[in-house]
Amino acid sequence: MSSKRGSPKLGLAAPRMADVAVLAGVSHQTVSRVLNDHPAVRDETRERVQAAIISLGYRRNSAARALVTKRSATIGVISFDTTLFGPASTLYGIEQAAHLAGYYVSVASNKTISRATVLDGLHRLAAQSVEGFIVIAPQREAFAAVAELPRDVPVVVVEGRTASWAPVVSVDQVQGARLATEHLLAQGAETVWHIGGPPDWLEAEGREAGWRAVLTEAGIEPPMVLRGDWTAGSGYAAGQLLARQHSDPQGAIGAVFVGNDQMALGTLRAFHEAGVRVPSDVLVAGFVRQDFAAVGRLSIELLLRRIAGDTLPDLRSVVEPELIIRQSSARGGVSGQR
Repeated sequence: MSSKRGSPKLGLAAPRMADVAVLAGVSHQTVSRVLNDHPAVRDETRERVQAAIISLGYRRNSAARALVTKRSATIGVISFDTTLFGPASTLYGIEQAAHLAGYYVSVASNKTISRATVLDGLHRLAAQSVEGFIVIAPQREAFAAVAELPRDVPVVVVEGRTASWAPVVSVDQVQGARLATEHLLAQGAETVWHIGGPPDWLEAEGREAGWRAVLTEAGIEPPMVLRGDWTAGSGYAAGQLLARQHSDPQGAIGAVFVGNDQMALGTLRAFHEAGVRVPSDVLVAGFVRQDFAAVGRLSIELLLRRIAGDTLPDLRSVVEPELIIRQSSARGGVSGQR
């Protein structure tokens, strides 16, 4: 067998920074400066190094970089029940924003929320040397568990209450509920019933508060709240109860504000089976549109400030919801997402 001498066969192994330097005709240090976006590199040199990186398919060794810089460029995210649209979309928004900021995301997700699962997730992520934490804490117990963290740990809470120990990013749940309820009343409904989420969810609490405030301000006694668990099945069960109520001439249902779209779908199914027409007999609204991309962007911005040393006490960033009208008739409904 004969062998050829000359340039190394880079395809046999993962390309190294030294290979990039050889191809670009620069020093190892210059490649490092380009990778770290150092300003002391001429544009022509930077372009040549970047072209070599693309040509070789070079990927920097994040483990080695962490050893040198003592930084992992990784953010830890604690999330719960990502089978639900809201938590899943929030997590996606965070991941996209982190990627744009040059950070990796490591996720610890649990089906249930408790003090034990929150602290377990934090400990697991800390073992991976993450630089900071984002905790999606839509339930009271999760929010309380995060409060036990040492105050020098960089953390941002998503969908929690205002806290003196960490910045919070959340959608304005109260305002979203107000928008939906006001719209239903404006269409001529004498009252608006509410199918709410689980009582231990802060989002459900805010949506009920907004609905109740609008009715109270209009001089209307709020009807009894029906409870669901964010699933279509629970909305279906609540819809059956409301359909029976609607069949009573003395208790006709004018409109229903449902805590999320999945429960709203179940409610619509129950109404259809009972012969209750939507929107001609009853108006139905889900929750309004939430800007999850904005939630992710603000969460990453605040966490990076915390990592840099800003304390940001009592800082709450609120993302405004948007009313989406999906029914064009005069008595049309409004819907959104959870």
